[in-house]
Amino acid sequence: MDFVIETADIISMLMAILCGGIIGFEREYKNKSAGFRTIILITLGSTIFTIVSRHGAGTDDRISANIITGIGFIGAGVIFKDQFSVYGLTTAAVIWTSAAIGMTTGIGYHALAFVFTIITLVILLLASKIEDLIGKLDRQKMLTVTFRNADFDQIESLENKLNSKDMRLEQFQVSKDNGTLTVIWQVYGKKQYLQMLNEVLVKTPEIISFK
Repeated sequence: MDFVIETADIISMLMAILCGGIIGFEREYKNKSAGFRTIILITLGSTIFTIVSRHGAGTDDRISANIITGIGFIGAGVIFKDQFSVYGLTTAAVIWTSAAIGMTTGIGYHALAFVFTIITLVILLLASKIEDLIGKLDRQKMLTVTFRNADFDQIESLENKLNSKDMRLEQFQVSKDNGTLTVIWQVYGKKQYLQMLNEVLVKTPEIISFK
C-alpha cells in the first residue's frame, strides 16, 4: 500500500494549529485549566481523526462521530461542582467548540473554520464585558451559615445587619444539629455589596462557619 502525504492534509493540520492557538492564547491569558497547548492539541487531534476518517473509511463517519464522545469525556474532566455552584462549564464548552473547529479543518473547510474561530474568540472576549454590565445589576447567591447555638434571635439579628447593607435575604431552610443552628438564605444585592458579605460574616462572633 502506498502512503502519500497530501498537501491538503498538511494545510488542514496547520490551520488546526492556527485556530487552536488563537483560542488557546485567550484561555492561557485568562489562566484557565485548558490553556494554549491543550486547545491546540484538541483542535489538531480532531483534525487528524477527521482526516483518517475521510481517507480510511470513505463515507463511513463513525470515527468522526466518536470524536464527539471522546471530547465529552475531556470536557467532563474540567467541570467541578460544589453544593450550590458549577465551575468549568465555559472551559468544557470551549473544548467542545475547538474540536468542532478541528473537524471543520479536517474536511477542508479552512475559511469556515477560521470564521468559527474568530466568532468563538469574540464571544469569549465580549463575555467579560457583558459580565461586567451584569455585575452592576442585582445578583444573587446562596448563603449557608452555622451559628454556635440554637438561639433563633441570631437569625433576625444577622438579617437586620445584612439588610442595612443594601442586601435582601430570602430564607430557604433552618435546621438544628447538636446544639448548633444552620440557616440557608438566598441573598440578593449588587456585586459590590455581595463582596462585602464575607467581611460581615467573619466579624460576627456568633457564627461558626459559612459558605
